[in-house]
Amino acid sequence: MKIGKIQETILYSRVKSKDAKSFIKVYDLYINQIYRFIYFKVSNSEEAEDLTSAVFLKTWSYIHEGNEIKHKTLKALIYKIARNLVIDHYRKSSRQKSVSLNDDFIKEIVDNKQNMQEEIELKLDIESVKHNLQELKDEYREAIVMRFVNELSISEIADILDKPKGNVRVLIYRALKAMRELCS
Repeated sequence: MKIGKIQETILYSRVKSKDAKSFIKVYDLYINQIYRFIYFKVSNSEEAEDLTSAVFLKTWSYIHEGNEIKHKTLKALIYKIARNLVIDHYRKSSRQKSVSLNDDFIKEIVDNKQNMQEEIELKLDIESVKHNLQELKDEYREAIVMRFVNELSISEIADILDKPKGNVRVLIYRALKAMRELCS
């Protein structure tokens, strides 16, 4: 479910005015994207579910407490909170990050209409991507997930990371270059 920029702006203004029904729409709109974003960072579906819930609770609390909202879009605010919660999560637990795709996630990606050979090739590609993502620096992994998994625009990523658009483009370029080097 995607909405246009005008609809998102209207929804954002309603949420700013503490409209609970509008926030439920926001939850429905972004829950899967935020879960995916977090899942690629924590590699555990239960932790990803818990953190995703915490993101929306914290977002609602942030808005409800009347804090000044400085982000251009609601999506940027939610991603920023998600990113900060993941950072806090890793500060609390000193485990090393790794990306793993469980069978349920792979089944979600695989198109049932593909033939067996294409399905096997896709699984091998997923394994290769999984392995190579583990080898990347955190900021590169994050940039790739936001841009290519969650399909965020350069502007949205720049707002989330609090960086200029040019820096985000360079970051994505370097991340892709590092990924290519790992693949060769």
